[in-house]
Amino acid sequence: MTMQQLDGIKFAGMVLAGANNLSRNAKMVDALNVFPVPDGDTGTNMNLSITSGANEVKQQTMNHVGRVASAFSKGLLMGARGNSGVILSQLFRGFAKSIETKETINSFEFAAAFEAGVLTAYKAVMKPVEGTILTVAKDASKKAIQVAKKNNDIVQVMEEVLKEAKASLDRTPDLLPVLKEVGVVDSGGQGLVTIYEGFLAVLKGEELPEVSEAQPSMTELVNAEHHKSVQSHLLTEDIEFGYCTEFMVKFEEDKLKNNPFSEDDFRQTLSHYGDSLLVVSDEEIVKVHIHAEHPGNVLNYAQNFGGLIKIKIENMREQHSSILEADQHVTTSENKAPQKKSEYGIVAVAMGRGIAELLKSLGAGAVIEGGQTMNPSTEDIVQAINNVHAEKVIVLPNNKNIIMAATQAATVVNQEVIVIPSKTVPQGMTSLLAFNPAVTASENEKAMTNALDKVKTGQITYAVRDTVIDGLEIKKDHFMGILDGKIVVTDQDKNKAAIALLENMISEDDEIITIFQGEDANDSDLSELDQFLEENFPDIEVETHNGEQPLYPFIFAVE
Repeated sequence: MTMQQLDGIKFAGMVLAGANNLSRNAKMVDALNVFPVPDGDTGTNMNLSITSGANEVKQQTMNHVGRVASAFSKGLLMGARGNSGVILSQLFRGFAKSIETKETINSFEFAAAFEAGVLTAYKAVMKPVEGTILTVAKDASKKAIQVAKKNNDIVQVMEEVLKEAKASLDRTPDLLPVLKEVGVVDSGGQGLVTIYEGFLAVLKGEELPEVSEAQPSMTELVNAEHHKSVQSHLLTEDIEFGYCTEFMVKFEEDKLKNNPFSEDDFRQTLSHYGDSLLVVSDEEIVKVHIHAEHPGNVLNYAQNFGGLIKIKIENMREQHSSILEADQHVTTSENKAPQKKSEYGIVAVAMGRGIAELLKSLGAGAVIEGGQTMNPSTEDIVQAINNVHAEKVIVLPNNKNIIMAATQAATVVNQEVIVIPSKTVPQGMTSLLAFNPAVTASENEKAMTNALDKVKTGQITYAVRDTVIDGLEIKKDHFMGILDGKIVVTDQDKNKAAIALLENMISEDDEIITIFQGEDANDSDLSELDQFLEENFPDIEVETHNGEQPLYPFIFAVE
C-alpha cells in the first residue's frame, strides 16, 4: 500500500491509534522510568497528555490535515503532564505549526513536520539531555527527511521513522549513564515509539497487538531477585529537587504592563529554582514544568505575569518511596501472612515537609501533600485511606476547600471513615492530640471535633491584587494577617503584619503559641517575632517549628 497525500481524516485516525497504543502500554513505560527522577510515572503522564490531544481530535469533522494537527496540538498542550508529556506536546506543536495551512501534505512535508517538532521541543527545554525522548525524536526526524528526499510514499517514510526511533531507543543507554546502570532504555523514548507504532498501523491498515512489540521482556524490566522495580536501583535521597511542579499562567494585561513577558527571560529566571525545566507560551498562556525544592517561590514569581491555573505539585520523593515500599511488599509477601489491619488509622492533609513530619509524629499514618491552591482529589484521599490499612480511618482535611473531597472519599470506600472538619493545620494538630485509641469511633469523633474550637489560627500570606475586604484596603504584594479565616491586618512588611496579627490573636487567657516557619521566612524574621513575644507576652510559652510550608511565611496556633 502506498500513499502520496495525507489528509485530515487519515491523520486523525493515526492520532487516535497512537493514543490507544500508548494507553495499552502505559504501565510498561512507567516501569522503565528512572530519568530525570525515578518516580515511575512517565507512561501515565504521556498517556494523560496524548489522551487530552486525542479528545480534541475527536471533536473535529473536517478533512483538513493542518486543522486536525492544530487541534491535536492544542489538546496536548492543555493536558500536558510531566517532563515527557510537555516534551510530547512540543513535538506536535512544532509538527502542527509546520502544516497548519495545508489541506493535505506530501511525504516531504510530512517529514519536515517531524523535524519542525524536534526544533520546537529542543527550544522549550532549558537543558536538553541526550539519550531521552528528544534524541529518539531527533534521530527519527533526520531519517524521515533522508527518506522523503528520495521517496514520495508517506507509508514508507513512517516505516523508516519507526524503525529509526526503535534503533535510537536501543542506543539511549549509551548516551545516558543512569539507563545503562539500571539496564533499561529511556521511558519517554519508549512512549514515543508506541505512538509511532499506532501511526504506522493506521497507514498500513493493520491492527496492533494488545501489547507493543517494543515492550521489553519482564526479565529486562524487573530484577529477577524478588521482582524489584528498576526504580529500586536508585536512592530517594539522591532526588535533589523534590517537587514536580506544573502550572499555567493566564496572562493579565495589567500585570504585563509592569512586567512585560519574555519567554527567554522567564525561562532563565525559573532555571535558578530547580531542574527539568520546560517553558512554552503563546499569546494567552505560559505553561511550566519544573522540578523544584520550593514550589512556592516558583509560583510567586510566575504570578507577576498573570493568574495561576491548572496547578499540580507532586512530591517525587514520596512517589519513589512508595515504589520502594511496594518492592518490599513483593519481596516479603510470599513469606508472610497477610498484614492484619490496625483498629485506627489517621490521614491528614498538609503543605510543607516540616508540618508533614510533625503530623506523623502526632500519630498521622499518612499525610497527603496539599492545601491552599493545591487541593488533593477525592482519589488521592481514597488512596491514602487505603494505605493506612486500618479498620476505622479518621481524615483531617486541614483546609475548608478539602472537606468536601474528604467527605466524598468517605462514601466510596468499604470501611468506616470519619471526617473531622478541620480547616487549618493548627486545628488538625489540636484535634490529633484529642484522639484516644482506647475509645469508640463516635467518642473520638466528638472529642476531636470539639477540640477544633480550642485553638486560634493565624496565617501570614501575601495579596495577589489590590482589593478591599470588610473595609480593609489591601494592596497587591502586601502581606495579610488572617485570623480564623478573616483578614484582620495588612502591611507592606511581613514581620509588621505578623506582629499586628499576634496582637489581635493573643488574649490574657492564652498560654501557648506555636509558630510554624514557612519557606519565605528566615531565622532573622523568627528572632524578631520571638523578641516581640518575650517583651510583650512574657508569660506565654512559645514553641517554634520549621514547617517549610509554601505561600505562608508564618502560621500561628494560639491556645
